[in-house]
Order: sequence, then C-alpha cells, then structure tokens
Amino acid sequence: MNELLYLVHRIPYPPNKGDKIRSFNLLRHLARHYRVHLGTFIDDPDDWRHVPALKEMCGETCFVGLNSTSAKLRSLSRLIGREPMTLSYYRNARLKTWVDQILARGTVRRVLVFSSAMAPYVKNVDRDIRRVIDFVDVDSEKWRQYSQHHPWPVSWLYRREGRNLLKYEREQALDFDMSVFVTKSEADLFMRYVPEAAGRVSFIENGVDADYFSPEREYPNPYPSERRILVFTGAMDYRANVDAVDWFARNVFPQVRSREPGALFYIVGARPTKAVMKLGNQAGVRVTGAVADIRPYLAHAHAAVAPLRIARGMQNKVLEAMSMARPVLATPAAMDGVHHCPGLESLVAETPEAMAARAVELLSRDDLDALGRRGRECVLQRYNWGKNLHCFELLLEGGTTAAQLSGVGRGEKILNHGRVRS
Repeated sequence: MNELLYLVHRIPYPPNKGDKIRSFNLLRHLARHYRVHLGTFIDDPDDWRHVPALKEMCGETCFVGLNSTSAKLRSLSRLIGREPMTLSYYRNARLKTWVDQILARGTVRRVLVFSSAMAPYVKNVDRDIRRVIDFVDVDSEKWRQYSQHHPWPVSWLYRREGRNLLKYEREQALDFDMSVFVTKSEADLFMRYVPEAAGRVSFIENGVDADYFSPEREYPNPYPSERRILVFTGAMDYRANVDAVDWFARNVFPQVRSREPGALFYIVGARPTKAVMKLGNQAGVRVTGAVADIRPYLAHAHAAVAPLRIARGMQNKVLEAMSMARPVLATPAAMDGVHHCPGLESLVAETPEAMAARAVELLSRDDLDALGRRGRECVLQRYNWGKNLHCFELLLEGGTTAAQLSGVGRGEKILNHGRVRS
C-alpha cells in the first residue's frame, strides 16, 4: 500500500465542527487506499481521548498539544514583519522534526496538507514528491470579512492578517502541485486574486453522511409540544456562528415573535460564549449548550436557520439540515456553496426584514415536509462523500488536471478515474 503524509492543523476527530468534518471524512476515505501518516495539533484537551481511535486508522502519527494562549502570544510577536500570524500560531519544532524524519526515509511520495498553516512543514521537499494542499476556504478573505465587523484597532489587525495571508496563499499555490478549495466560488475567488495559479487550482465539494443524518429514524422530541421552532446548530465558540445567532436573535427574531408569539429560537451547539449565553435571556430564545445528538433538534424543528454574515465555502450545518429533510432559511453567504437545488431559492434572504418575513411564512406553511424533502433529494444527488473525496485520489496520483477535475467554468466534474460527466 502506498504511503501518504497527511498534515492537519486540528485533530480530525471527532467530526463536530466544519473543518473537522471535512478533514475526518478525508482521512477515513484515504485510509482505505493509503498507509496514512498523520501529523496534527490538539487544541482542546478533551480531544486527547480520541488519539487511540485515530492511531488505529493510521500508520505513524504525531500529536502536538496546542495551548491557545501561548500560540496567540507567539503570533502577536510577529506583528513586526510581513509574516502572517497564522504561521507562528502553528509553528512547532517537534512536529517539524517528525515530518523531516518521515520524509527522509524516501517511502512517502505523496503529501496532503489540510489548511495553509501546515504548508511550511513540507517546504523545500524533494520535488518528486506529489504535494496537494486543501485550502478549503480563502482564509485571507475571511480575515478581511472579520475586519469589517470590528472596530479599530482589531479591524486593522485583521486587515493586516488578511493582506499578509493572501501573499502567503499565493506563494503556496504556485509552489504546490495542486490547490483545492471546497466550492467553485471559493476557487473562482482565489483565481481572481491569483490568476497565475489558475492551472493548479480546483475545487472538491463537501458531502454529508445521509445515512446518519436521515429523517427516516424515530427521534425523541426535545422541544415543548405545540410550539413553532427555528433552530441553529453549530460550534458556539466560533466567531462566525456567534455573529450569526446574535444578529438573528437581535434583529430578526423579535420581528418573528411579534407575528408568531409562540415561536422559539433554539441555539444548539457546544461551548457557547458569554455573548451567546446572554441571548438566552431574550424572550423565546433558548441556548442548549452541547447536546449528545443534534439530529432530534433538526428532526423536530419547523425549520433550520443559517443566518451567517461571515461565511466562506460550504456550510456543513446547511447540508446536515437538508439531509434531515428540514427547510433551511439562510443568508446568501451561508448558501454560497450549495447549488443545483431547485425550489430552495425562496428560502434565501439577506436583510432582517426579508428574513423575518420568510421565517413567518415558513412557520405558517403546511407543506414543510415536502419542502424539506427537496433539500434531501439534492443532498443525495450531489453531496456524496465517497464520490467527492475520490477526486483527492486523482489529484494525489497526478492522473488529472485542475480543469478536468472541477471543470471551472463548464460545470463538469470527474467522478471516477478520469471519466468526465456533466
């Protein structure tokens, strides 16, 4: 079995947040075809208990604890200069030594880097080694978006990071054999910034475990009976999610309650910040914190909401709700990566007034199940992990080009061994 070095900025298990869902499914898929050597960081002390399970899936492994406070201080020390702070945050001598030792043996001829922060660990390696980087999103653009939602001096700091990170992303895209993004729109955006890398840029979409997120099972109802429920699911210490629920709870939901007094807005997700917990004091808003299983909260909600204003790439929370056959009321940013789902366009709204009107309309409809089934059908047809992740094998083996793989501008995609279909 061929060997593969896989470097990930955050332990790819459990798959309980956006980046870990993609990195875990990618690891699980590749482990069927390669002997995967995994190098990664652990930033949540609770995640150390998952190390044994990952070791069973992999060849050799290197897990490095990451203290966020120390990492932030290390990053701030880079304010003098033009290096992105992100690189200092994930710099570690022990991991670099481990990577060098793995590559020095000469048996690893394929490298997959998940997130640009891990690229320095394989800089200046043997040029015969095939290297693919999964940027996932255009992170530099995310920092630019953050800067628009914060006052000075934080806005200045975020703009600086976005500017420096884009320069770094350009360097990596020109250095690696192939660069991957999670959606066509992310790939197109990056190529507008870095047109010289167009021949090396592609996109591979996420998927969803439609057997796990299935509406066909019976789930206990976690909600009060006879209430109209809107639900948001996600990691509630993530800046974009915090901004989304705060905006919805303060600007949209009061308008909904004025017309549907019995409506409830549930915020379901682990590690809610103080700001999120305070939202629970608002009439009709409930903050659950971590739950053992989010599926009951999706299954028994009238609709899911994804009111993200800061968003890059594809939102797993949207795919999961669609897979559970629930309508998803979302901002354009949250639905940017979800395409080819006829009939769902009416659920997209941008302003508080428009979103409130859509929410009230949804809560009064008697065909929510039929509307939800359209979303599930879209998931089953397009967002399949196995088919999508197979494209990574093609890139790692060098068997196709970026244009063939993603068909940028043509709507085509290779699904198996070089065969292109619309």
